[in-house]
Amino acid sequence: MELQVTNSPFNQEQVELLNRLLPTLTDSQRVWLSGYFAAMNGVAGSVSTGAVPAVPAANAAPSVAAISKEVTVLFGSQSGKAQGLSKKFAKKLEEQGFQVTLSSMSDFKPNALKKVQTLLVVVSTHGEGVPPDNAISFHDFLHSKRAPQLDGLQYSVLSLGDTSYEFFCQTGKDFDKRLGELGGKQLAPRVDCDVDFDEPAAEWMSSVLSSLSASSGASSAAAAGAAVSSASAAESEFSRTNPFQAEVLENLNLNGRGSDRETRHVEISLEGSNLQYEPGDCLGIYPENHPQLVEELIQAMGWNAEELVTINKNGDKRSVREALTHNFEITVLTKPLVEQVAKLTVNTDLNGLVAAGNEQELKSYIHGKDLLDLVQDYSLKGIAAADFIAVLRKMPARLYSIASSSKAFPDEVHVTVRTVRYEARGRERYGVCSVQLAERVKAGDSLPVYIQNNPNFKMPESSDTPIIMIGPGTGVAPFRAFLGEREETGAEGKTWLFYGDQHFSTDFLYQIEWQRWLKDGVLTRMDVAFSRDTDQKVYVQHRMLEKSKELYQWLQEGASVYVCGDEKRMAHDVHETLAKIIEQEGGFSSEEAAEYLSRMQQQKRYQRDVY
Repeated sequence: MELQVTNSPFNQEQVELLNRLLPTLTDSQRVWLSGYFAAMNGVAGSVSTGAVPAVPAANAAPSVAAISKEVTVLFGSQSGKAQGLSKKFAKKLEEQGFQVTLSSMSDFKPNALKKVQTLLVVVSTHGEGVPPDNAISFHDFLHSKRAPQLDGLQYSVLSLGDTSYEFFCQTGKDFDKRLGELGGKQLAPRVDCDVDFDEPAAEWMSSVLSSLSASSGASSAAAAGAAVSSASAAESEFSRTNPFQAEVLENLNLNGRGSDRETRHVEISLEGSNLQYEPGDCLGIYPENHPQLVEELIQAMGWNAEELVTINKNGDKRSVREALTHNFEITVLTKPLVEQVAKLTVNTDLNGLVAAGNEQELKSYIHGKDLLDLVQDYSLKGIAAADFIAVLRKMPARLYSIASSSKAFPDEVHVTVRTVRYEARGRERYGVCSVQLAERVKAGDSLPVYIQNNPNFKMPESSDTPIIMIGPGTGVAPFRAFLGEREETGAEGKTWLFYGDQHFSTDFLYQIEWQRWLKDGVLTRMDVAFSRDTDQKVYVQHRMLEKSKELYQWLQEGASVYVCGDEKRMAHDVHETLAKIIEQEGGFSSEEAAEYLSRMQQQKRYQRDVY
């Protein structure tokens, strides 16, 4: 409805201003304004004098139940992103006078939930719809019969995920639904974030702050207005949203001649960036799409490669070729993307694919396909470049476990990247970042990078604590950092590495360094498994079982266990093997062994960096 002087209490100038402003507001901005005016109303009433008549009760804003100034922020995080967002928001809340309890879900005592009045949940979804490791116990408790009624709770959920996975943001959806079932009331609607999460996360923070401000005073409302910008403004140094252009110092193939694999060891300079990292953290690299795929896509769509298109909400423009190379993901199909593309065409087959009831057919179609497949399969040529590119997902950074200690290599960061190449449907397919590093990046070139801190994969506080490291293939990368750090600090705790790959002669990554550390005592013992060198395939979990008595003894001595690598197969098998060893050597039941591992996780003695 358009405002007019005749249907509103505003003069002509105010009506014109409001009619220009109101249609441009987002839902979260409208929510914020409603909270802001409600808060102003409360402040005006508290300071009114005889010269300012009080607002008549009939016209007063609907009363809102008072919200406690105590806020509990719980996070479930695997790689550290959800934890980082939680810390930022907790700081923002404290600046506005709220008393904040910030905790990982694994550290939070579930029975204390009954006393919480305002709960904010920030949680990622790991793998195919499961909670991250430090959210499992709280998730299980909340969905058990022991969960209390939460009639006095107000809550909101920020969920991080990836639309390329079937169960997008499932853990956040689980928490949101369950908290409601237990009697909680939504403080602000749940927001589900894709890999490009900065803007929706900031809008969620704004929405939560505005809801809190509605009954907590105008000062908090004013803070809500700044929430969207503050999320990025706080990151004044190089970060995910402002990557550092880092020079590549070295780029080597670690595999020997004749290997079926190619693994790049890349050394990158951080000089002048002030970027800091610890062993266990990750390096984010923003890659470029393969130029051949970009050209084939442009030709298939009949676009002018030099046409300018908008690449962000700021209105910045780049040529079609540059945008497809640097800014947008074109190698992965997701359900939301295919649905958006279908809206741009009258193609009946494509619209039939995304129709209700065809979820399984759509899931089957998008698996393993890229944007060029979609364009060719459904003859999408003719859609304008600007319209098509507007629905694409932003290029996500690739995260790699850091393979160096900053104490051993000041102003440098090293990563270990396995190159992905394969053929499908008559075309060569490429790992976006891995093939860029293998084929198109040499010493002297630069890469946009940032540090992703991972508080959930950290060495023990005491350097005397024994550590057991399990990392086949490129999963061994962080353990090169662990041992480099222990060497530099003179740590005396025992270290044990389980490593595996295909062939001893061609695939033994960093072999000389492990041998040197064994000789010098930095690495106490090492067990290896090369699966293709024996008649029966042998993996790291088999070596663990062979050494079960010694491994269990280390656990009893307080050793911490670290696992890095493939989540679906390796990490699952290693977890089952650890449970079996504990059951077998400790004389426990399977349930007791599972509880033993669960306690280790809660004590941060069992940590995983899996993908």
